[in-house]
Amino acid sequence: MKKLWFGGPIYTMEREQETVEAVLVENEKVIAVGTVDELKNRADELIDLQGNAMYPGFVDSHLHILFQGEKLLRLDLSKATSAEEMLDLVREAAQTTPSDKWLFGEGWNENNFIDKRIPTLEELDNIRKEPILLTRVCHHVALGNTAALRAGGIEKTTPSPAGGEIGRDANGQLNGLLYDQATTLVSNAIPKEGDSYIQYLVDALNLSIDDMLSKGLTGGHSEDMSYFGNFKNPLIAYERVVGEKHHFRVNLLRHHTVFEEMMESNVRFDDPFIEPGAMKIFIDGALGGSTAALIEPYADNPNNKGLFIHSDEQLESLVKLARKYHEAIAVHIIGDAAAEQVLNVIEKYPAPNGKRDRLIHCCVLNEQLIQRMMVLPVVLDLQPAFVPSDFPWAIDRLGEERLKYAYAWKTLIDRGLMCAAGTDAPVEDIDPIASIYAAVERKKPKDEHEGYIPAEKLSRFEAIRAYTVGSAQAIGKEQERGLIKPGYDADFSIFDRDLFEGTSEDMLKATAVQTVVAGRIVFKTQS
Repeated sequence: MKKLWFGGPIYTMEREQETVEAVLVENEKVIAVGTVDELKNRADELIDLQGNAMYPGFVDSHLHILFQGEKLLRLDLSKATSAEEMLDLVREAAQTTPSDKWLFGEGWNENNFIDKRIPTLEELDNIRKEPILLTRVCHHVALGNTAALRAGGIEKTTPSPAGGEIGRDANGQLNGLLYDQATTLVSNAIPKEGDSYIQYLVDALNLSIDDMLSKGLTGGHSEDMSYFGNFKNPLIAYERVVGEKHHFRVNLLRHHTVFEEMMESNVRFDDPFIEPGAMKIFIDGALGGSTAALIEPYADNPNNKGLFIHSDEQLESLVKLARKYHEAIAVHIIGDAAAEQVLNVIEKYPAPNGKRDRLIHCCVLNEQLIQRMMVLPVVLDLQPAFVPSDFPWAIDRLGEERLKYAYAWKTLIDRGLMCAAGTDAPVEDIDPIASIYAAVERKKPKDEHEGYIPAEKLSRFEAIRAYTVGSAQAIGKEQERGLIKPGYDADFSIFDRDLFEGTSEDMLKATAVQTVVAGRIVFKTQS
C-alpha cells in the first residue's frame, strides 16, 4: 500500500531549509518526493500532517537503553541538591525496599549540591544494613554501603583493580566510593540470571523504548551487552521487545569483554531493527569524577591526570581482536590523553574498508589530535548536553588554556569531520529537543548569558543533522537513512511545531506528535 504524507513542512535535511510538499511511501521506503498534485494519484492512502513538521527519523547515536529503563524503575537521585537531600531520598526508599532486595539509586551529582559533599559509607550504613548501591550521573562512579562492598569482595585491604580505584578516606578507611573498573566488583555481584531477571530486563526495555518513541526517536545506538549477566540476557530481552512488540531500530555495540564470545557464537540479529554494532572499549573515565585521562594535570588537582582503563599493549590487542573479525571499534574518550592513546593504535590498525571507528565524547582535544582525526576513517559521537551539565565546573577542572578545544563541536564540524549526536542517557536527558537546544545555545534554558564557549555553537540545521545524517554515518548507513529521499528508509520524526521557526526557547516547547519507523506509525499523541 502506498501512503502519501503531506500537509506540513517536510524537511529533507539534505540541504539547509530544503523542504518538499509531499512524501510517498511503500514497503518501508520512501519511493518519491514532490508536490501533492504530482503524487496523490499514485497513493492508496493520504495522511495529512495537519500543519505538523516532519523530519528524517531522529536517532540517538549513543546511549544505554537498558540503563535508561532501569533509571525509570529505580530511585531517581538526579534532582537532589545536597547530600542530606540525597540521603533523605534513600531513607524514604529504604522503607519500601524488601530486605532481600538491593536498594538502587541513579543519577546523583555532587557538582549540583549546595555543599558539594558526597554522603559517606557510614551514613548509608545507618539507613540500611542490606546492600545500597547509588550510581553517579556519569556511570563512572558509584557509592555503596558496607553490605554492597562486601558483596563485591571489597574489604579495607582490597587493592584497587587495574583501570579503577576503591575510594578511601584520609585514614585509609573505605569511604564507599568506587571509580570506573572498581564499580564492576560490586555490580558483578548483583544476581543476574533466570527467567524473572530476563522479565525485569524486558520491563525496563519496554519503558525505555516507549519513552524514546514518545520523544520522536526512531532508534538508538546502545551499549548493553556486558552489564546484565550473560550477553544472551539483554539480547533475549531485545528480541522480545523489539522483535515482537516495537518497530524500532537499535544498533547494539558489543563491549570488548563479550565481543569475541558473541562473534564465535554466531549470534543472529533481527536486521534491520536489531543490528550488530562495533566493539565498545572504554579508554578513560569522566571529568566529573576527575578520572578522564588528561595530558596535563587537572587544573584543580595538580597531582592528578586521571586514569587509563587499559595499558597501551592491552588496547592494541583489543583493536587487533576487532580487526580480526573485520569490525570497527567504538571508544569512550573524554580526555586528550585518552584520544592520543586511541589514535596511536588506530593509525597503526585503521578501520576495515567500508567501516568507521567511532570516537565517543571527544570532550578535550587539541589541534594536533584534530589534525590526526581528519585523515582517519572515523565518526565522532558527540553529546551536546554535556556542555550545560558540565559547565561551569569544567572550567575549574580544565583551566582556561584547554577551553579552546573543549567540547568543540563547531570546530569539529567545520573541519569536515562526521559528527553524530546522542545523549549518553541515562547520563543526560534523553529528549532530543533538549539536546539540540544544548548544541545551539550551549547553556541551560533561561540562563542569562551567551552560552559557554559561544564560538562553538551549532546552527539548528547542524544540530538536527547530527541526529539524522550523523547517526546514519556512525553505522555506515548514510545511503539509506538520515534523509527524506527516494530509496531511503521511511523513518520520520513529526513534531507539533517547526524546529527552524521562532527562538530556541520556542523550539524547546516542541512535542513529538507522531513517530514513524519503516513506514509504520509507532507512536501518536491522543487527539
